Amino acid sequence: MVRTLGVAVVGFGWMGRVHTQAYARVLHHFPDLPLRPEPVTVADEVPGRAEEAAERYGFAGAVRDWREIAADPRVGAVSITAPNFLHREIGVAMAEAGKHIWIEKPVGLTADDARAVSEAVAEAGVRATVGFNYRNAPAVVAARELIAAGEIGAVTHVRVRLLSDYAAHPEGALTWRYERERGGSGVLGDLASHGVDLARFLVGEIEALTADTAVFVPLRARPAGATAGHTRAAGGEPAPVENEDYVTCLLRFASGARGVLEACRVSVGEQNNYGFEIHGTRGAVFWDFRRMGELGVSRGTSYQDQPVSTVHVGPGAGDFAAFQPGAANPMAYDDLKVVEAHTFLRSIADDRPCGATTADAVRSATALDAMARSAASGSWVTLDT
Repeated sequence: MVRTLGVAVVGFGWMGRVHTQAYARVLHHFPDLPLRPEPVTVADEVPGRAEEAAERYGFAGAVRDWREIAADPRVGAVSITAPNFLHREIGVAMAEAGKHIWIEKPVGLTADDARAVSEAVAEAGVRATVGFNYRNAPAVVAARELIAAGEIGAVTHVRVRLLSDYAAHPEGALTWRYERERGGSGVLGDLASHGVDLARFLVGEIEALTADTAVFVPLRARPAGATAGHTRAAGGEPAPVENEDYVTCLLRFASGARGVLEACRVSVGEQNNYGFEIHGTRGAVFWDFRRMGELGVSRGTSYQDQPVSTVHVGPGAGDFAAFQPGAANPMAYDDLKVVEAHTFLRSIADDRPCGATTADAVRSATALDAMARSAASGSWVTLDT
């Protein structure tokens, strides 16, 4: 028997739309899910944005103040896709109001913020899923299983990269993303958070790290009005960028493996160049988000001159079968968020953790805080594993 669950979305920029579309699609791909999400309310402080979203996507109502959602008994679950500085306040309030939460990363501006949300979730007895969507790619799930099965031997070293050009244009507007008070960190929270989660998901806990950061576009123009996404603001008043454009980090894993994590938001010529290379004592595995359904795999007993094969993942990998009938049929970014919507709703239906949780968000945020401290001090920082 399928029961209805009232859902709301707080913050209706691009990610708010992605969450809303995922709710609309989830039962198409996962028909056995015992919960049917019903769009109840959307909240956004920008005049007219929530109303437009309600009309387009079928929400029963629209509000400017997210607190009205916390008080609404029709709402059982909330997507939190507002700017980073609001995540802690909204996340804690929704959990305390008894709402399950699907919250985007980073969960606040610091590890303390993520910890506060995680503790509120635990105390309220609600379920929470965090938007670490790249771990949902079927090829990434297949890579994890391959590594865990010892197919490449013991992992020796890892490289995780997240390079993009979304902030490369010098006329990119100085939105909240570039301010410490509202955005917190820069590329650390935006992209490196995904890198930390992928590294942990695939290889295990990070024991220590040392990092370096840089700002390559130091001034940006203030926008004249409300913004969404990465807009231009030519001619506006210039102001300093307060957080990092780039980070590189050396990692030591609890397993003894070593790693490199590199992330940049101003890499001219790079569009969503996200991926990893993981080497072991007997082989290696490679993944590139832009070829999401492929894995490069080297395994065997040759060691030297051992070939790499391209594996097209199919219905046996992760949740691939919910979207495509055979290997090499492509999936897309939005499909990963449908998988995430499924894990969120499944965690509520089964009353158990499923997918990335706020505990994962705390571990990621702890590593990001350590990177910031290391970049400031120039020293290695040990993490509590």
